[in-house]
Amino acid sequence: MLKDQLQKIRKKHNKTQQEIADILGITQSAYAYYETGRNEPDIETLKKLADYYETSIDYLVGRYGN
Repeated sequence: MLKDQLQKIRKKHNKTQQEIADILGITQSAYAYYETGRNEPDIETLKKLADYYETSIDYLVGRYGN
């Protein structure tokens, strides 16, 4: 699931929710909602995350094959 992948990749890169929120230009609580599944990021946010982590959107949404 997306929420699990976001948390997993963030921790793998030793980043805090606040650091990722700052990169995305959103609040920490808005980012936390992505990791809890309360909200889902839009496609532009997914692109930013994929670019930052140097991975694919498919990987982020659980369609493996980095």
